[in-house]
Amino acid sequence: MATLSASNALALAAPLPLDSGQVLEGVQIAYETYGELAADKSNAILVTHALTGDQYLASTHPITGKPGWWERMVGPGKPIDTSRYFVICANVIGSCLGSTGPASIAPDGQPYAMRFPVITIRDMVRGLVGLLDGMGIERLHAIVGGSMGGMQALSLAANWPERAERVLVIASTSRHSAQNIAFHELGRQAIMADPNWQDGDYYASGASPDAGLAVARMAAHITYLSEDGLTDKFGRNLQDRDTKSFGFDADFQVESYLRYQGSGFTRRFDANSYLYITRAMDYFDLAEEHGGRLANAFAGSQARFCLVSFDSDWLYPTAESRHVVHALNAAGAAVSFVELSAPYGHDSFLLDVPALDRVVKGFVE
Repeated sequence: MATLSASNALALAAPLPLDSGQVLEGVQIAYETYGELAADKSNAILVTHALTGDQYLASTHPITGKPGWWERMVGPGKPIDTSRYFVICANVIGSCLGSTGPASIAPDGQPYAMRFPVITIRDMVRGLVGLLDGMGIERLHAIVGGSMGGMQALSLAANWPERAERVLVIASTSRHSAQNIAFHELGRQAIMADPNWQDGDYYASGASPDAGLAVARMAAHITYLSEDGLTDKFGRNLQDRDTKSFGFDADFQVESYLRYQGSGFTRRFDANSYLYITRAMDYFDLAEEHGGRLANAFAGSQARFCLVSFDSDWLYPTAESRHVVHALNAAGAAVSFVELSAPYGHDSFLLDVPALDRVVKGFVE
């Protein structure tokens, strides 16, 4: 994986306490901003990223050269209008795109590797709150997140309710299901079975567990898509050939696509970070954090909420969003909910779904 120096980074003023009971010293949060912060700091929107995302929300990625992952949604005149709002996107702790994670240098001068403490979604949000404190932003106009970003948005609303006026959660959940955990475990085992993983101490060896990480990415990527979407895009079409090879090359287009996704991912992501972030997602259970009842997490919240799901998303299906909506209703919170129709599965929140643009624009204004 290529190393990356963050274009913007803030060192947290104090050590970061973690849910595990450990404390992380010298935490750095890498971030990008778009637009201008109002004099009274009332126009800030925090966009939180998904598992394999990063801070390059609406700017060119320095490793891949690709456009920002939500460039279609964020910018002047776009649904999250940077001519009106100051938009912040930060890399979560545990990641590898500039924020403190397992590839970072520990106090002893060596990479943390597997000595990095296991983190939670709430720990990630503690880091984001520290960033906001460092920027002098006491209250967000809105927090917006999809997938794991939606978990962060819910965690902020539950644990720091005074920090956001609006909370927009897209294609997400309040806790990881057994099926979600199972898919993540498959990916983690693929990484740890790669001989180049070396118990996580591979940074100085010149050999990373790219094969294991690629398989993990391939398995996860299947969960982001829908069966209809895969069928429409690939069907059983062969890849660059007229007949089957009667071997184990990528005969089918869908095989070639998954291999491309896997190999490309290893260029920009660290295998140890994948282990830590998937574990944080698996540990996420907002009800468990609040006495076993999800409504308790939002008791007394003054924020406005909006939940969005997609009818083709089987990773975080509509029932997960409805569960959160029912809890918000029980807590007396102001909440709206919409299920959108799109053929792309879980990835619909990243793709061209004009109805989502209208929902986002209408809610953040």
